Amino acid sequence: MTPRPPLASASLSRGNDSPPVDASASNSPRRPSAGTLRGLDWLNFLLADVQTGVGPFLAIYLATYGWNEQRVGLALTIGGIAGIATQTPAGALIDQLKSKRALIALGVLALVIGALSIAFFPFFWPVVTAQILIGAMSSFFIPAIAAISLGIVGHDLFNRRQGRNQTFNSAGNVFAAIAMGLLGYYISNRAVFFFVAVLALPTILSLLMIRPDEIDYELARGARETDNSARSARILDLLKDRPLMIFLSCAVMFHFANAAMLPLLGEMLAKGKGRSSMMFMSACVVTTQFTITLLAAWAGSMAGSWGRKPLLLIGFGVLPLRGVLYTLTTSAYLLVGIQVLDGIGAGIFGVVSVLVIADLTRGTGRFNLTLGAISTAVGIGAALSQTIAGSIVHHFGNRAGFLFLATLAAAAFVILWLFMPETRDHQPDAPA
Repeated sequence: MTPRPPLASASLSRGNDSPPVDASASNSPRRPSAGTLRGLDWLNFLLADVQTGVGPFLAIYLATYGWNEQRVGLALTIGGIAGIATQTPAGALIDQLKSKRALIALGVLALVIGALSIAFFPFFWPVVTAQILIGAMSSFFIPAIAAISLGIVGHDLFNRRQGRNQTFNSAGNVFAAIAMGLLGYYISNRAVFFFVAVLALPTILSLLMIRPDEIDYELARGARETDNSARSARILDLLKDRPLMIFLSCAVMFHFANAAMLPLLGEMLAKGKGRSSMMFMSACVVTTQFTITLLAAWAGSMAGSWGRKPLLLIGFGVLPLRGVLYTLTTSAYLLVGIQVLDGIGAGIFGVVSVLVIADLTRGTGRFNLTLGAISTAVGIGAALSQTIAGSIVHHFGNRAGFLFLATLAAAAFVILWLFMPETRDHQPDAPA
């Protein structure tokens, strides 16, 4: 794991999440306490554990109760729509609200309630209701953690911090996938949802380790460091930013192509394999997340030296290859091995996409709103992916579904290559 770089001293004497007294303070290097950084590490690790339980395992769990691909896709789509509807308001709220930790705590509680509802009532309407709750509250996690991280370390070290966040997040996913796969195999598929409830308590405790007085409010929302009193940029001005709109289009297409692949793979593995399908899905998740764990810190570091675009091209380029490879074998072991490509794509995108948004919104005061809005658009692509790909597989088979997704991924790669500029040294105009 890449060691944390030394940070120079900065004053931490201000009140909870309040703006710094000296407007130039946000320009100087920051030295958050070891306890705060450790709490942020554990938060990423444990929150991944909680989220994993209501993610890729859900498709297999519902398949054991006789749900077909189309019905599973519909339930996942409804949950995705709930997340879509709240992503942009969540980002706007995080830009304005100082109690970002409380929002994360509410999201964790919602995940627990949703997971227990699915465990006790695996029927259409209870599952759909739980998916709506989970989707709505989970929309706070990505922008809130990104905002807290940016507010703690500042722009200059954000690429390393984002890589570290992704490393711990993926390590948590590896732990959760192994634990939940074993629970599903030796106890029952339902046990994974109870595991989510158990993990909620240490997740909340990790939040309490992060000192709120070490989160710079202005930095956390992407305000201009040299003038903390400046108003936020107008939303219409952001919509006129051509690089931002190009990246938005590419991100939507990437997630449309990516979102349905793992659930479809899980449903394919579930057919005729009984309880062992849970172990194969666990192996898929572990392979992906272990790859991300190894890759994320490197991606964060290289994003500062190579730039953002070369890394994004690698991440986008492996996705169509992955979709094609799924059609060439039915061996469960080879299908699990292909998940290494999923880890490369997801690891790079998870780290670099947030850095690109921070680059393009620096000085606007709209970092979290923009991150939420792009997450909304990405959520639309992911939700439609579940339904459309599920329907294609239902009518035409797995091969047609994976080739459709691979073609869309290839188109996203071409658009990124031809039209997306490098953003590392982007200098935004002053907000209106």
